[in-house]
Amino acid sequence: MRSALLGVVTLVATMAVPLAGTAGAVSPPSVLGGSGPYPAGYETTWRLPDHTIYRPEVLPPDSKLPIVAWGNGACRADGTWFENVLTEWASHGFLVIANGRPGGFGSTDSDMLIEAIDWAIAENSRFRGEYRGRIDTTKIAVMGQSCGGIETYEVADDPRITTTVLWNSGLLRDSQNYLLRRLHAPIAYFAGGPSDIAYDNAMDDWRRLPGGLPAFMGNLDVGHFGTFAEPNGGEFGRVGGHWLKWQLKGDPAGRAQFVGPDCGLCDTEWDVRQKNLG
Repeated sequence: MRSALLGVVTLVATMAVPLAGTAGAVSPPSVLGGSGPYPAGYETTWRLPDHTIYRPEVLPPDSKLPIVAWGNGACRADGTWFENVLTEWASHGFLVIANGRPGGFGSTDSDMLIEAIDWAIAENSRFRGEYRGRIDTTKIAVMGQSCGGIETYEVADDPRITTTVLWNSGLLRDSQNYLLRRLHAPIAYFAGGPSDIAYDNAMDDWRRLPGGLPAFMGNLDVGHFGTFAEPNGGEFGRVGGHWLKWQLKGDPAGRAQFVGPDCGLCDTEWDVRQKNLG
């Protein structure tokens, strides 16, 4: 089961097929998007040269930006491969930092997620920096798709992390199960249903989670590549935004999507499981 997913991860990395038609292009700063209240785009900086930073064009005047570190599927070093969904989340008032430069190539590793967090925290206090005092360094999400989910697991023991999110991902082999025992923050899994090559792996991880850990599992029957290529990331973008707003901003409407027998995703096309969510 787990070796089958490893084969798919390797195949996808070799094919390097973009999820969106413009994923390899570098958009000018004036190209903004997202359905949130803060039209967002991406930028790069020499201070974090191997990443792509998604942010509102105009930083919110009345709130700070929580941090979201993102690992790409196939551990691919293209920070714009998931541009649609990352722009969507940034437009709701998050600082989203993806592994890889815009249109980049090569491979990433889990250390790059920590580099993104470290950079954001440093920027919040950098003298005369644009982000000075504008980042909520106490609210940090780490998430990734497929191979990027494995990267997420590898850093999830960092005590600074507020929530961990796995997209179409699960551990590849049982020898990695020790990573589950190190989880400490609320975790969410969003997968593509039984046709998702990572489905069995994610469900196996779900059964092995530490007792008492708050956790959510949502499956939508869309396969391994989810809805990321749709405008604003489609349904995955919408649901992921609700999780981030609940976990990083304390939004009660976001919480209502995931908690209880009458949750917003319950009795919909989503197959929902809950643990310890209160």
